[in-house]
Amino acid sequence: MSVVKRLAAAAGVVAAVAGGVAIVLRSTPWPSVLVIRKAFERGAVRNTAELRRHPPARHIEIATRIPYTQAGAPTFDLVLPAAHPRDVPLPTVVWIHGGAWISGVAADNVPYLEHVAAAGFAAVALDYTVAPEATYPTAVRQLDEALGHLTVHATELGIDPERLVLAGDSAGAQLASQLAALTVDPEYARALGLRASLRPEQLRGVILQCGVYDIAAMADVHGVAGWGFKTALWALTGEKDWSHSGAALTMSTIDVIGRDPDDPGHPIAPFPPVFISGGNGDGLTSIQSVPMSERMRASGIDVTTLFWPPDHEPPLPHEYHLKLDRPEAQVALRQTLDFVRRVTSGANE
Repeated sequence: MSVVKRLAAAAGVVAAVAGGVAIVLRSTPWPSVLVIRKAFERGAVRNTAELRRHPPARHIEIATRIPYTQAGAPTFDLVLPAAHPRDVPLPTVVWIHGGAWISGVAADNVPYLEHVAAAGFAAVALDYTVAPEATYPTAVRQLDEALGHLTVHATELGIDPERLVLAGDSAGAQLASQLAALTVDPEYARALGLRASLRPEQLRGVILQCGVYDIAAMADVHGVAGWGFKTALWALTGEKDWSHSGAALTMSTIDVIGRDPDDPGHPIAPFPPVFISGGNGDGLTSIQSVPMSERMRASGIDVTTLFWPPDHEPPLPHEYHLKLDRPEAQVALRQTLDFVRRVTSGANE
């Protein structure tokens, strides 16, 4: 089921609430968030079932719920090729899950990352505290802390901290783009109250699947999808009028990556190569992924794109790359792995 259909189902439930409860819905995002979560959780179950129909090409090993904070939560999952010696560090893809910033867990991406590990890489699926349990920029801070943890503990984990690729899908792609930006741009990191845990040279590439990079553009999305994203951004920022918030400004990485405010055509810092994709049936592609790729390319960034013609049949939905029953998703997986091989160079296969 597409993200729009999942949101439509959720909207139907919310619309059925009447009387005094309807007033509550207008004063807090919580009731709508809980309904949207259920819809996304059902979608994650379906995605996992489809991924399981396509087992990885070689045996892999998984370690789950490894803490990266002293408090013990959030955690991450580690996926490695089976029997790979830990004293031979592997280039590593660090994946951030989606879920509109209000749902999802790292385990949702593990079946996909099994294919990454089967190709000879280490793969890490990161958890973070979703909204409204935590508001912006808590997730960014947690994820940056996770990158520091991976660097410090790289030897015992079997990962190469000098060959990292940041990746994410949907809201996770937005977060990955922020982490990449703050890694190469100290001024941007300071605006978020952070000092990047990675050195720029550790970050070899960025994978952005079906993401959101221009928050202001989401204010113009209407219908069921608009309701869902606006609810999520209210929950994330803590502000119902989020489009004019400081959070919206710093979340909009299309205005940050590769740009000097005094010279829009000049990159502010060397940015790693990027792979960016989106389905032609995903409303975010034309207003988010395509403009982001064009902005990056205009800034001199090495960008690899995988987009599909508007009339491609069948239309490819949000997060189409997880639908491995479809040949287009298989193409996306192959091109993603080719990208990781290229930017990390010397990956074990």
